[in-house]
Amino acid sequence: MKKIGLVVNPIAGIGGRVGLKGSDGELSRRAMEFGEVSPAPRRTVESLQEISYANIEFEILTYPSAMGENEAAECGYRPTVFGHIGEETTAEDTKRAVREMMKHGAELILFAGGDGTARDIMEIAGDRFPVLGIPAGVKMQSGIFAINTKLAGRLCVKFLKGQTSTQKMEVVDYDMKGNLRLFGYMLVPYDQNIIQGTKSYVPSEEGDEQAIAAGIIEDISDEYAYIIGPGMTAKSVPESLGLPYTLLGVDVIRNKHLFIRDANEKQLLDVAERFPSKIVIGIVGGQGFLLGRGNQQISPNIIRKIGRDNLIVVATEQKILSLHGRSLLVDTGDHELDETLIGYIRVVTGYRRSAVCKVAESP
Repeated sequence: MKKIGLVVNPIAGIGGRVGLKGSDGELSRRAMEFGEVSPAPRRTVESLQEISYANIEFEILTYPSAMGENEAAECGYRPTVFGHIGEETTAEDTKRAVREMMKHGAELILFAGGDGTARDIMEIAGDRFPVLGIPAGVKMQSGIFAINTKLAGRLCVKFLKGQTSTQKMEVVDYDMKGNLRLFGYMLVPYDQNIIQGTKSYVPSEEGDEQAIAAGIIEDISDEYAYIIGPGMTAKSVPESLGLPYTLLGVDVIRNKHLFIRDANEKQLLDVAERFPSKIVIGIVGGQGFLLGRGNQQISPNIIRKIGRDNLIVVATEQKILSLHGRSLLVDTGDHELDETLIGYIRVVTGYRRSAVCKVAESP
């Protein structure tokens, strides 16, 4: 019987909606003070439920309570549980869990977390032991994650059935200086329709982003508030207006002035309640994500309130071409909402120029 190691980072993603740039250490404590909870348990359950539909016999090896035991039990599994944890879990718990599962014959480590969790696991698993990430963090730039939770489950099933090959994919994260860099590689069961790939920097021609901003600024109405997502293409709007901005956060512009800097979900909901609003969002280079990767402040509640027709998607032509024909992606954590975002959407690519791109259904 095949064995799968299950590791859940129970604080992964907890800082996303409150505008924190991660969930480690003090950031998680700050998020808890706001009353936030991690999406990792729920997302793990969604993946395990998808596996259960295949009715395959296999054994789950995991760690106690919030690190996997609870989620496995909720889905009807009877896991083999190792180790012990305290009231607060740490990176060392994750490393010990992976080491123990590998020692006891796990053939794949299925984990829920973000790039920080991936780095912890890489320290133990290296680049020769198969792993698969359930996307549950604030930022998931690495190429070892499935596009969404259900696809993570389906890829795990393919692995259990011996229907996948493996491929080394990049583990990337922001360093202490705020620069995205490569930390190493890990081996993943590979399916190009399921694995999200790695975020990549796509150079643009000089002036391209400013040209995108110029057209948007000409159309700005004092009637609306403009929620500006992370990334340089979206931030070219406040930059061209001479306004300060938060590169990795979400800002709000009203009457061509900065209204809120580095806003959280609660502040954005208040804006959407008070004013007609539009959302300016970019595309994650190399991956094609619009929502669900580093912009969780723009939550399903906000998107529903503002509406699909008020999304302004921006990307340089080079970024569109870098996707090599792949569709755009969404992973808001709300599957019903994601379904409403599927279809064709206009992407502003220059001054009075646009392209029509497809937001994909899950394979």
